[in-house]
Amino acid sequence: MSERAAKVTPDDEQDDDQITDSAAPDAATEDDSAADTGAETTPRPVTSGAESVVRALENAGVEYAFGVQGGAIMPVYDALYDSDIRHVTMAHEQGAAHAADAYGIVSGEPGVCLATSGPGATNLVTGIADADMDSDPLLALTGQVPTEFVGNDAFQETDTTGVTTPITKDNTFSSDSDRVGSDVSEAFALAGAGRPGPTLVDLPKDITNGETDCEPDDPKVPDTYQVQEQADPKLVAAAAERIENADRPAMLLGGGVIKGEASEACREFAIEHEIPVITTMPGIGAFPEDHELSLEMAGMHGTGYANMAITHCDTLIGIGTRFDDRLTGGIETFAPDAELIHVDIDPAEISKNIHADYPLVGDAETVVEQLADAVDSSPEAKKWRAQCQQWKSDYSMAYDAPKDKPVQPEFVVEALDEATSDRAIVTTGVGQHQMWACQYWTYTEPRTWVSSHGLGAMGYGLPSAIGARLAADDDQEVVCIDGDGSFLMTLQGLSVAVREELDITVAVLNNEYIGMVRQWQDAFFDGRHSASDYGWMPEFDKLAEAFGAEGFRIDDYDDVAETIEAAIAYDGPSVIDVHIDPDANVYPMVPSGGDNGQFALAEDQL
Repeated sequence: MSERAAKVTPDDEQDDDQITDSAAPDAATEDDSAADTGAETTPRPVTSGAESVVRALENAGVEYAFGVQGGAIMPVYDALYDSDIRHVTMAHEQGAAHAADAYGIVSGEPGVCLATSGPGATNLVTGIADADMDSDPLLALTGQVPTEFVGNDAFQETDTTGVTTPITKDNTFSSDSDRVGSDVSEAFALAGAGRPGPTLVDLPKDITNGETDCEPDDPKVPDTYQVQEQADPKLVAAAAERIENADRPAMLLGGGVIKGEASEACREFAIEHEIPVITTMPGIGAFPEDHELSLEMAGMHGTGYANMAITHCDTLIGIGTRFDDRLTGGIETFAPDAELIHVDIDPAEISKNIHADYPLVGDAETVVEQLADAVDSSPEAKKWRAQCQQWKSDYSMAYDAPKDKPVQPEFVVEALDEATSDRAIVTTGVGQHQMWACQYWTYTEPRTWVSSHGLGAMGYGLPSAIGARLAADDDQEVVCIDGDGSFLMTLQGLSVAVREELDITVAVLNNEYIGMVRQWQDAFFDGRHSASDYGWMPEFDKLAEAFGAEGFRIDDYDDVAETIEAAIAYDGPSVIDVHIDPDANVYPMVPSGGDNGQFALAEDQL
């Protein structure tokens, strides 16, 4: 599928808000020809701060940037005009941040987003905060008013660094045209180093317009930034002895396993020593869910068998997880019988929420390999494994799908999974649909699950599908499972998907509610549906067609398989408006702050 890059034309200088798509200039074709013949090309000279910014991105290997044009960032966009970096013009800056975030999740390299000053920068905040909560590699570049106007409440001025410092890993106000490119290089390197996270460089217009001939430094972290790779050998030895002597061991794999490229090491360790494996929601895909040792996801809406294993294990090996409240429920009841081995690259996470008996600070892959070398014998845990299998049977994720009732959402998720390959990428918004996508899709590979975890940002699904599509391999399908309320927040991104000819499939699980809110209102607020009834939803299939996408609709079970097959086969963006049972709820469920071992399987158990 061809994907057009959005380019800025010189005419746009007449209007800060206009961006026009056009083909790349003829010079790009000549450069390609030179590359094909093996001829060396001389990089164009840096003449401005903006060109130094773009050169820094090029040196870092950036292929895509997501953003929205505007006045204060315009010099950078003008420099992008001559670059091979493909700019994807988004319909909203929040979408730009989410797309860049997803690009980083799937590719493993920092995604890049751009916005102008003031509202452009503040519209990025939700996406930056999401990346911060989930430790996703992201670089945000924001335009700023000229330095002489900073502090004067100039037009579209916002204290961007002040607003975003609490939600960024590193934050720079660039004040020198000779240094601005190096500021960007360093921010890019920091975004992906150690524990990944979002970084931001604020770019005053006089700095990017300023003259310079300074080439930016190569992307590298400052000498003061140090990351501990290996855990203390004595603590590793003690943890290994604990594993060897465990009667009821379990591994808990978090998002840090995937970000630290430790999935394979964890799989090998678990399989060699026959240790049951649980994942957090960000850790989905770190261990194949079709393996007999997999207990899948734990936490508020995790499987009953995963939560039972956590509650009854005597040794819990937590890797790359921050033990947040959606996982733990009540801290005092979390893994009450277990000694905790906690592996994390960030020492601040050790014993922050749950006390670590064996604190192993270091890179996830490196530390797991240390443990693998130190564990001489597997724990004697045959009875424990049998117990875990029994819990799988006792608390099966089976569901009813009577033909005389509206379509059940679980059925749709399973049908989508069946219609796609094992390497398909799933993105979601936030709500009930997100939980069904966790529970009823079988994930076997890392970087195939893309969602908003810690922040829980509705509207994440569609723009993240755009970023995921551009980062994915050509043979990987990208499916966005969204809810009607979540989809409504960022559906303008359909215009981007159509313009860029992106092959993505969006399945909107439409129950005409903010479903998770409605479920909580039924359970805890006497069924008082205050502001959660969305009976005024548009017809999403027709709306998709208005954007130029292909629209489909599902109303009953007979439509499901054929419609999904047609939507996935469509070569371009498609939207399926799936009208599901409005009363469908997500179970199992652990009430907020509750005991994971006391999960509810129905509302009357809450």
